Amino acid sequence: MLGTRGRSSALAAGAAGLLCLTTFSAIVGSTQAAAAPSRTILAGTEMPSVARQHPAGVVAKSSPVAFELVLQLRDPGAAQALVRAISSPGSASYRHYISAGQWESRFSPTTTTVKQATSWLRSEGFQVVAVSKDRITISASGTAGQVEKAFGTGLEKYRFEGQTVRLASSNLSVPASMASTVVGAIGINQDIATPAVAAGETAAAAGSTSSKTNPFPKAPAAFVTAPPCGSYYGAETTTAAPAFGHGYPTTVPDQVCGYEPDQLRSAYGLGSSDTGKGVTVAIIDAYGSATIASDATQYFNTYAPSIPFSKAHFSQDDALPFDEKSLCAASSWLVEQDIDVEAVHSMAPDASILYVGAQDCENGLFNAEQSVIDGGIANVVTNSWGDTGGDLLDDVSTRTAYDDLFMLADASGMTVQFSTGDDGDNFDLLGVSAADYPASSPYVTAVGGTTLQIGSNGQQTGQLGWATGRSFLCTAVAEGVFPGCSSKTVNTWGPVSLDGASGGFTSYNYTQPWYQAPVVPSSLALRNEFIVGPTPLRVTPDISMEADAATGILMGLHETFPNGAVKYALTRYGGTSLASPLLAGVIADADQSSIAAGGSFVGFINPDIYRLNTQSGAIDDILSGGKQAQYRTDKASTYIGPGAKGFVYSFREITFTGKVTYCDETGNCATRKMTQTVTPGYDSLTGLGSIGPNFVTDLANF
Repeated sequence: MLGTRGRSSALAAGAAGLLCLTTFSAIVGSTQAAAAPSRTILAGTEMPSVARQHPAGVVAKSSPVAFELVLQLRDPGAAQALVRAISSPGSASYRHYISAGQWESRFSPTTTTVKQATSWLRSEGFQVVAVSKDRITISASGTAGQVEKAFGTGLEKYRFEGQTVRLASSNLSVPASMASTVVGAIGINQDIATPAVAAGETAAAAGSTSSKTNPFPKAPAAFVTAPPCGSYYGAETTTAAPAFGHGYPTTVPDQVCGYEPDQLRSAYGLGSSDTGKGVTVAIIDAYGSATIASDATQYFNTYAPSIPFSKAHFSQDDALPFDEKSLCAASSWLVEQDIDVEAVHSMAPDASILYVGAQDCENGLFNAEQSVIDGGIANVVTNSWGDTGGDLLDDVSTRTAYDDLFMLADASGMTVQFSTGDDGDNFDLLGVSAADYPASSPYVTAVGGTTLQIGSNGQQTGQLGWATGRSFLCTAVAEGVFPGCSSKTVNTWGPVSLDGASGGFTSYNYTQPWYQAPVVPSSLALRNEFIVGPTPLRVTPDISMEADAATGILMGLHETFPNGAVKYALTRYGGTSLASPLLAGVIADADQSSIAAGGSFVGFINPDIYRLNTQSGAIDDILSGGKQAQYRTDKASTYIGPGAKGFVYSFREITFTGKVTYCDETGNCATRKMTQTVTPGYDSLTGLGSIGPNFVTDLANF
């Protein structure tokens, strides 16, 4: 069976027992009182208590609330079985896809169920906005007071993950007559998705430009790559003075200026015929930009003129008018958009690219995903965003709605993939180890990150797991800014902390999917045994691509400079935000190859890639490279703030295996050793590894 969804919020919340800052019972929460006889409590629809530790006020009864009522599939078990049959090599149904309409006729809620739910919503005073094509969700809106009455809960504000969010104070409930058809609602609990972008700890501008002529967010704050940086890995080196020590070399490579398209294609073994022709790749992000196409056109004309952007047949579908720009840090999403578009085109220059800009980073992203999958308008869907620790924190309504949508995609032959995030197991952000969602869904491909080393001739000279530790050199510029840096410690290296790492962990909600069973070590699949018992669980990532923020991709985009000027510029970004679109382009190449050979689109690739793990040349196992490091120079304004003069210098350990620290909002801190590491075979940092020279051919010809 595919992994099943947990229905108990207490089960998920128990994971926070890893955190020594609070008690187990505070994480799990108290038992909710029984619902009235005429109502049924929807288990798992409240956020875990760990998210509700810091109240921030009440929600006004008149506050508007938009949500999606989530309905249950008619036969979830049969839907899971169909996905397994269609995606498993050797099955009689392998790659015999069905249409979205056929899937909906078998599994979607009936029109009678939809009518009953719609009638109830209207009777509670809600405006019913739309019913999705797959009949899984019903969009509705009303006031906070109406939500509290209709769902038998309270709505309150809480401070969590640096944001003030609206959360239900208890599980939702519905009339008992609807207990078997309603799962819950997306949007009552605010889930704020973030892009998995890594540049250099520079914050994107949060301002926005909103007018009838320009509805798009303001261009992000400029990140300017400082010299020295190499055109390839090791092109420039620095002899550190003082020496960093700890067994690391004194002379190490400088950061890379950012890899160009030809370097990435060559390093991953793509040939001139691997172009993704005839394949459509959908990119889903929040918001949009008026300059996506012009940025990419200018970039490829300069750095890869043999693959002009005109070949992408680019189209853009923005859900205007955008909203929640401040809450969602809208400008940061513009960086993501350019990374995604330029990375996909680099790897699949003849593939058609459809950019879908969601209305916001909340329900809007689900609506965008739904429009692409329901409409069957793409063959590959890449998503470089997620809910931090969402495998633990997202409510059952959110996970059910997304998972059911992903099963539809899998059954109809679409490849859906998500970045796993840039903070390892998220302990430093949450105080608990938890994977991001939707990447942890067993119905999508979770894409982690590596540090890719490319030589002077475009050859791959090495590849390491992406988990870098960073130590700043104490200089006069950095005095009083970095921990331990004072006039007495000038010209010494500071403590090492986590800089960025491929995301992932063991799920709390999904049992181990069949495709991971023969491959993933039990030491990883059973990491949460003390919470859920001896049941193997889903582990992420599945596979990895280049993500290191100090190698990354050279890209062109419009940025906002300190003097207020907005202009096109070159910069370098990384993160699993880069890894996912790179893989999406490679999958488009495999689709092209499969179709050319008389086959079909490769669809849900997880069962394939876990079998390819044993096939020589298909997947490169990522191993420890010993004590390797990089030297990095950044403008002081990146770390200290606008107007700061000079440079800051850092020594970056690759691959970091030290300690990570979490501090809660009261200043109470906990420290423990990094859990994500590389080992032979499947590992917790890179999954199966990265694509090998035969990956495209072997995947296409399964």
